[in-house]
Amino acid sequence: MTHVVTCFLRHRTAILLGRRSDAVGTYTGRWAGVSGYVEGDPADAERDARREIREETGRTDATLVRTGDPVDVVDGERTWTVHPFLFDVEDRTVEPNEEIAAHEWVSPPAILNRPTVPGLWDAYAAVAPTVETVASDETHGSAWISVRALDILRDRAAVTDSTDAVEAVARELRDARPSMAALANRVNRVMATGERAPQAVAKRADEAAEAALDADADAAALAAERCGESVATLSRSGTVLAALREAEPTVLIGESRPACEGTDVAAALADEGLDVTLTTDAALASELADRDVDSILVGADAVLADGSVVNKVGTRSLALAAASEDVPVYVVAAVDKVRADEEMYGETGDATALYDGDAPVTVANPIFERTPADLVDGVLTERGVLDADGIRDVAAEHRENATWNGGNGASVGDRE
Repeated sequence: MTHVVTCFLRHRTAILLGRRSDAVGTYTGRWAGVSGYVEGDPADAERDARREIREETGRTDATLVRTGDPVDVVDGERTWTVHPFLFDVEDRTVEPNEEIAAHEWVSPPAILNRPTVPGLWDAYAAVAPTVETVASDETHGSAWISVRALDILRDRAAVTDSTDAVEAVARELRDARPSMAALANRVNRVMATGERAPQAVAKRADEAAEAALDADADAAALAAERCGESVATLSRSGTVLAALREAEPTVLIGESRPACEGTDVAAALADEGLDVTLTTDAALASELADRDVDSILVGADAVLADGSVVNKVGTRSLALAAASEDVPVYVVAAVDKVRADEEMYGETGDATALYDGDAPVTVANPIFERTPADLVDGVLTERGVLDADGIRDVAAEHRENATWNGGNGASVGDRE
């Protein structure tokens, strides 16, 4: 049994495929991911994966997203054990070596319509996002997670002829994270705005994911224009992160318990040359008072129809501190973050993360909280700054899209 690695480099929603040249010994002319032999212990195949990425594409900056379980591929009398990996990259720059005759960035279902090495779709499926990874992701913001949900809808629609199956996965995705409005709204729009035939849904989901990324980028650009030279924030919002990278202000950031994703954001920005101060969540208000901060920038898991904002716990305390210090609070979010109603769906962290002793202690470990509209100075979106009327108009759009499944649209994202 021969062990090999297959690496999928992803940029936005597309993956890199390469057509194998005459310089390789097997499957000449077939399309593949970045691939090569495992030269050491298969348990340490990531090292081989990174070597192949470096040799075949010239990239040394790929970020590992997921390692899949090995996939056994039988081709005639030969069995390959494929170790699949998914990496994200910031752009599509590739410097192919002699083993790649041609390369293209494609939507993953293109694998199904090309002459590929055996088992390529199975290898991709082993690292592709799933309903389970969407439901359990505690690291990324809701904008990123919603795009991955659209990837799932696209991929699942591409491999079925059943409209019922497509609708079922759409419902699973819509309901996977009730606290994250963008996920439900983006899935609902795909299902509501055209025919339900699987291939049509796959095409719309792919287009919707690209449009979502553009919307997030436009919201981030507006935030970069308004944030000033010094910003305070917390948690991890991809949209806020993009704004900070563009504006390059000094940054004060809370660690963002319980997952402490603010720590990773602080390190990433500091590595890119920004002046960053990381502090505890408890000290964020006092640090804000001691500094000359121009604005608060936070993301949102949802903007409710009444203008209040659901975001990572700590947002309300930061907004209250900002009001005391006369610092404006801006929420950076695409309009798909607006919920069709005023319901808040919270998530709770593991109680043992706070207390695992024997005393009869009741633990409250919320992950999200609601910040009232009167503490928010503006919701910065791809359509500009939304006021109360603008939020209500967007909520009405989302209510209409939510009726695709026979409901009244009043509670987008509810669990059934």
